[in-house]
This record gives sequence, structure tokens and C-alpha cells, in this order.
Amino acid sequence: MASVAGVIRRHQDEIIRRWTEEASRAASARGLDGPEFKNVMPTYLASLADEEGAPGTLASVRQAHVESHVAARLRQGFNVAEVIEEFAILGRCITSMWLNAPTEARPSALDVERLFTGLHAASTVVTERFSRHLNEDEQTEKRYMRLLQKVTSEAILEEEPTSLRDLLKEILALLIEAMGAQSAAVLLYEAEGEKLVTAAAAGLASEHLEQHATSMRPCSLLRKVGAGGEETRSVSDEATAPLEVSPTLRQHGLNTLFGVRLPLHRALVGFVYVGLAEVRDFTAREKERLLSLGQQLIVHLDNAKLYAELREKIEALQAERALRERFVSVLAHDLRGPLSAAKSGAQLLMRHPERLDQRRNLALRIDQNIERTDQMVRDLLDANRIRAGQRLPLRLDTCDLGIIAREVFEELTALHGERFILLAEERVRGIWSAEELRRALWNLGSNALKYGSPTEPITFTVKRDGDRARASVHNFCSVIAPEDQERIFKPFSRTQSAHAGPAAGWGLGLTLVWGCAQAHGGRVTLQSDEATGTTFTLELPPDARPFQPHTP
Repeated sequence: MASVAGVIRRHQDEIIRRWTEEASRAASARGLDGPEFKNVMPTYLASLADEEGAPGTLASVRQAHVESHVAARLRQGFNVAEVIEEFAILGRCITSMWLNAPTEARPSALDVERLFTGLHAASTVVTERFSRHLNEDEQTEKRYMRLLQKVTSEAILEEEPTSLRDLLKEILALLIEAMGAQSAAVLLYEAEGEKLVTAAAAGLASEHLEQHATSMRPCSLLRKVGAGGEETRSVSDEATAPLEVSPTLRQHGLNTLFGVRLPLHRALVGFVYVGLAEVRDFTAREKERLLSLGQQLIVHLDNAKLYAELREKIEALQAERALRERFVSVLAHDLRGPLSAAKSGAQLLMRHPERLDQRRNLALRIDQNIERTDQMVRDLLDANRIRAGQRLPLRLDTCDLGIIAREVFEELTALHGERFILLAEERVRGIWSAEELRRALWNLGSNALKYGSPTEPITFTVKRDGDRARASVHNFCSVIAPEDQERIFKPFSRTQSAHAGPAAGWGLGLTLVWGCAQAHGGRVTLQSDEATGTTFTLELPPDARPFQPHTP
């Protein structure tokens, strides 16, 4: 009578061929790639044909083969039932070798029972190995979730706030470790504003991966990944892959990219990618892990974003408080001067009313100081209007910008000497507010005097440029930094050099210049560099009436 081991030895190639066909059909029906042997199942089959080894040793060898097979299947995304089915298929393929043989050529019932007992033991090993793997995998995933929360919490609680980009790099380093990848990248995209908020990458070829990720249009990614599910992948040797691996990435060692869409959270959507050096697909479990970590990532990032916004608001309120305190202090100081002078003059007049005719200069000084106080209050009220988003009220009439500039030029020259130059074209006329333009040019000239070079001239230029009029004030001074240029027209804002310098001020002059330009339907520009100095230019349309809020 034949033995099972003998049948396997005689028909091993045929058994493997049949098993390959049937197992491939079963895998394909479940949407899995065809099994890759890598000599595991043929080796296991060969061990079933071994009759010479000790039973304990053979059992140990066979278990090692089964565990190796399970490890390979885990990487391919098989579940436990599918792997157990493969061993059942192997049993059927072995028994098919004697189904049509005469009774005397078949193995004994006891021998067949031993075969299936061994296959059942293999299935038990498969179940135990899968359970152990899932438990370890679950613990690993929980560990990385805890680490993710820890990194984010520490970043939030630091005295010096960590930038979002630096925080993302720390998180991506954890993601690389958790996924056994070589590189990772994340894109955060504001769906409502249709703009990329930030991007970061870590690991192998991180700079190139970040460039590659940001070069992909977020809108198309939203459609591609969002419409097709939560995931997308790219393998360098697949011509029709949804996401291509660029030649640059391949040159730097990345051959497979896999990405998932982060869930929509407060209008913020994102994509997270991991890259591998090898060319392979990702297992179902790896996809689940990346999705799970991605979901946690967007939650923690949203918390960090909310905390950062809260922190910014607190800092803004603190700055506002400091600004109000400084404003009250400066206001009290500046108003005290002209009011004290007016009060002193008034007291002198009351003591000697009979000498009123002899003290006309004193009365004139009182009037000037009261006018100066009134001008300060008007500037404050106008700055408050501008801050509230309102236009300055204008009294419009036909006027000549060159004449207005000459009046300011002459007044400043009388007060400060021959520091000023006027270059004005004739008849630069328009329908404007002469009062507001005079104040704007005075503020520009005064600022140039305060913060400019004490030895270089200050130049007023008025000219017609097409259908628009331009009035500019130029001086040589320290360069106004780009970050100061962005905020210099806001109320109570002064440059760092102005704060450090001896000249005092409220920081309202340029705000009023900006408000004048805006109320006229024009604009004010600033150019500042070491070579040419600093120039503020007021640009006006020929007629400001269409830009008034109550014009019929």
C-alpha cells in the first residue's frame, strides 16, 4: 500500500502546479495578487514527504515553514481565513493524486488522517500567528498614537511655540518609524480658500519629496483621492499609477509612494504620504495603520492650530493693552504741553487785563496751542475712523497739488531751515481735499525730518503721471525693514528703528496718510533701500468724487 509521503515525492511538481492554479484563482477572486511562493510552500510540501526525521524535529521544521509562509502572506495583505484556505487547498491537491487510483495503491486511512492532522496543526499555527501579529500590531499602533499625542502636547505647552512645519517634521519621523518606511510627507490644504497651508517632509530625499508633493495640484488630488476613496498609491514601475514617482525621487532611492487623504476637519484637509525604497504594494493592515494615524494626526494638528490661534489672540490682546497704556501715557504727555502753555498765558492775562493790548503775542500763542491741541484730537478721531474701516470725510474742491506742496514746503522751511527741496510741475490739478492733502504731506515731511539723515536734503516731488497725480517725499535714512513696511501704515505702529531712536510720536502720521489716499480713491506706496533711500508716494485719481460714500 502506498504512503502519503511517497505520493508527495512522486507527484510533488504536479501538486504544486495544481495548488498554484487553485490558490491563485482563490486569491484573485478576493481581489488579492497571485501568491508568491519564495520557496515556502514547496519546502513545506517537501517536509511532508520526509519520513526519516524524528517526529518532534519534523513538527518543529514544519511549524517554522508555516510561520514563514504566514509572515509572507501578512506582507501581502492576506487575512487568516485566506491563509488557512491555502492549506486546505494543499490537502485537496495531495489527495487528488490517488482519488482515481485502485484501493491497493492508495495510502491507508491512518496515514491520510496523519496528513490532515498535520494540516490542521498548520492551520492552528496560522491562527495563533495571526492573533499574535494583530495583538502586537495593535499595541504598536497604540504606542505610536501615544507618542503622536505626546509630541503635539509638548509642542503646545512650550514657552516658545513650535512652528507648524517643525511640529510636522517631528510627527513624520514617528510616522516613518511606525510604517517601516524610508520617507514621509504631509500636505495641509484649506478647502474653502483652495490654498496650500503648509507642507513638510522627513526621511530619505525629504526635500525632493516635499517638492514632489507640492507640485501635485491639491484640487486634482482632492478629486482623485476623494472620489476614489481614502487612498491612492504610486509604484515606480507602473505606467498607469494614479500618482507618479518622479525620476528625481527614484534617483534618490524612493521607488514606491503610498498616500491617504486626511479627513476633513474644520475646512482643513490634507494628504499624508509614505515612501519606500523597495518596489511593492502596501498591505491592507499597513493601509489601515496609515489611515488611523492620519486621523489622529489631523485631530492633534487641529488642536495645535486652535491653541496657536488662542495664543495669538491672547498676545494680540496683551499688545492691545500695552498699546492703550502707551497711548494714554503719550497722549497725556503731548496734550499737557500746549494746554499748560495756554493756561499759563491765560493766567498772565487775567492778572494784568489792562495790558491786553501789549500782550497780543501771548494771546496768539494761546490760540496756537489750542489749535495744536485741537489738531491732535482730530488726528486721533480720524485714526480711529480708519481703524474702524471708515473713510475719512472730505471737503472736495478744485485744487492744485503743486501749490499745496509749496505751502507745506514753505512752512517746514520756515520752521527747520533750508533742509527741503521742491520739484513741482505746474497745474497738477484735481478735485481733492486740500486740507487732507496738506496734512498728509506735512506728516510725510515731518517723518522725513525726524527719522532721516540730518545732513541730507528732503525732496518733495509733484508731477502728473498719465491721468493720475503723484506727490512724493524722499529722504535718506536707515532702510525700513520689509516686516515693518507691512504694518507701518497701521495705527500706533512705528518701526523698530523709530522706537530705538530719540524721536517721539504716536505712530499715527502714516495712518493718516494712508487714510487720505484711500478716501481719495488713490493709494500710498513705499520704496526703501540702501542705495536710493526712502520714498513715500501719494498717488491720486483726477477726481475723488466717485469714491465718496454718499455721492449720488
